[in-house]
Amino acid sequence: MALVEGCKHSLEITVPVEEVTKETERVAVGIREKAKLPGFRPGKAPLAMVKSRFAAELRQEVLEKLVPRFLNAKFDEDHLTVVSQPDVSDVHYHDGKPLTFKAEFEVAPAFELSEYTGLTVTYAEPVVADSDIATRLADLAERKAEYVNEDPRPLADGDYAVVSLESISGTDEKVQQDELMLKLGDEATMKEFTENLRGASPDDQREFEVTYPEDYDRASLAGRTVRFKAIVKAVRRKELPVINDDFAKDLGDYQSLDELKETLRKSILHEREHTARDATKHQIVEKLVDGNSFAVPNVYVDRQIETTLNNQLRQLAGQGIDPRSLKLDWDKIRESQKERAERDVRASLILDKIAEREAIAATQDEVDREVQTYAKRQREPVAAVRAKLQKDGSLGRIASQIRTEKTLTFLFDKAHKEAPKPGEAKAEEAEAVKPEDAQPETAK
Repeated sequence: MALVEGCKHSLEITVPVEEVTKETERVAVGIREKAKLPGFRPGKAPLAMVKSRFAAELRQEVLEKLVPRFLNAKFDEDHLTVVSQPDVSDVHYHDGKPLTFKAEFEVAPAFELSEYTGLTVTYAEPVVADSDIATRLADLAERKAEYVNEDPRPLADGDYAVVSLESISGTDEKVQQDELMLKLGDEATMKEFTENLRGASPDDQREFEVTYPEDYDRASLAGRTVRFKAIVKAVRRKELPVINDDFAKDLGDYQSLDELKETLRKSILHEREHTARDATKHQIVEKLVDGNSFAVPNVYVDRQIETTLNNQLRQLAGQGIDPRSLKLDWDKIRESQKERAERDVRASLILDKIAEREAIAATQDEVDREVQTYAKRQREPVAAVRAKLQKDGSLGRIASQIRTEKTLTFLFDKAHKEAPKPGEAKAEEAEAVKPEDAQPETAK
């Protein structure tokens, strides 16, 4: 066996002439049993005639039998974990001579783990200040805000305008909304809407053009200049609820504002702990990859790139963007993903090896809980969901994800954690719940 490059190896196989002859005879007899030759009943034609008449079929079937048989036997003999489809070449198959061929393939990498416990990483225990709770309460109040119609008057910055909007030209996909509410002068509102609606009163009609940026979320509007007709229907002001015990009771099963505040404190702390731990786990993985340098199979890297690209395509589709309209250079994109994909694959192999060494695995109860959570989210019977996940192989992936997370938690617990030094990046805090924006994409 010869090492070609990275995890790619090659073998030169020789099949003894007696094995070739034996297989050739066996295949020829099988062909004769099914062949229809003039003047002969099936199975009665001379074997020499069969070999001559069906030489191509005979050769193909003999190779299909002998090549994988002797190749797999050599894999077992050399204890090779082959991870790619072998590329067979230089096949020499002649009557009365041994069969020889060459095969190139990739094997799983063999590597020794560097030290993986006690890694030094940065981690700051999250804290929750009173101001954080106040911000979260303000966000919740925003979600409970009411928009009240005011007496008819000209619109000014800060007002909420209710308009009927219709595209006149500039887009193939007609835009029409009967009650669009937007805040004049707000940074989330495109300036053309603010400038052309400022000073308008209810029942006033305005026509104006809006130029959308090239990277606008809605593909049908990106880069276009669209002319709109807008009719002002109302002027509204936003009224926020008073944050008190009644506000807390209105939100859920809370008896007082203090009880709501305590719940928010725990929730924010949990979010920040999760974010901080994830950031530290990422540090650990990067250190492990840097400390364990070994070649990874191209087939693994290609698969990782395909998975990443497919996820990105799904995200684009979810935003209503047709990837074909973007005229992307997929070869260039794949090449740009290669380095990251190699590190991701190496990380996965390292974590698998650590899990094996530390006997870390997903329990049946843990898998069951994930299945039940998924079934609840999909509002489907657990048994039906389990059967579906079993059929498409997702149960195995769920178990693998649980195992990986348990391994990362093990490494986190064993790591030497230091507080970040002044000026160093800290784990990003979880974002507060944001109120849903009432403004649609066209006005943002």
